[in-house]
Amino acid sequence: MRVLVVEDEQLLADAVATGLRREAMAVDVVYDGAAALERVGVNDYDVVVLDRDLPLVHGDDVCRRIVELGMPTRVLMLTASGDVSDRVEGLELGADDYLPKPFAFTELTARVRALGRRTTVALPPVLERAGIKLDPNRREVFREGKEVQLAPKEFAVLEVLMRSEGTVVSAEQLLEKAWDENTDPFTNVVRVTVMTLRRKLGEPPVIVTVPGSGYRI
Repeated sequence: MRVLVVEDEQLLADAVATGLRREAMAVDVVYDGAAALERVGVNDYDVVVLDRDLPLVHGDDVCRRIVELGMPTRVLMLTASGDVSDRVEGLELGADDYLPKPFAFTELTARVRALGRRTTVALPPVLERAGIKLDPNRREVFREGKEVQLAPKEFAVLEVLMRSEGTVVSAEQLLEKAWDENTDPFTNVVRVTVMTLRRKLGEPPVIVTVPGSGYRI
């Protein structure tokens, strides 16, 4: 899952991004509304965590623009105000969910994951395919009932492949969904991660390489 965090309190923004990355999400961070509009115009995000009171361009205007563009991106709006009227107004702008500050990080993570599931065809919370069971919320993976310990990027790649339900996922798509914008697109990080993931999942291999196209399970 790829997430954009838009928050002008830099310490909070960086803390949220760090926490979400530990949950195997690819996260970009910006600190004002103008930068947010630039990013959503270039990258495809599953979820935007959007502070409402932003400098340069207000969060309301960022939300409106996302809606106008018809993106599948879901918006989780943050605000320091706990007034019901503010929450209603944010939702009427097109936000998909609303979370007042201060918030518990576990709740933020749960809401981001729930919104992420709504950007694609509805799938069950626990994914199962080819003897593999993946639980995004618990960050657990089992193969034939045996738990498999994965690093965050390995987990992210496996989740993308599982959600594709047998269709081929290109290396570019994996890079887009499992890494942030600071990753060099010309590195072999996808190939190395897939190789490590195959090894950890054991025999027989379940990740198939489709020459010239990508990978599938």
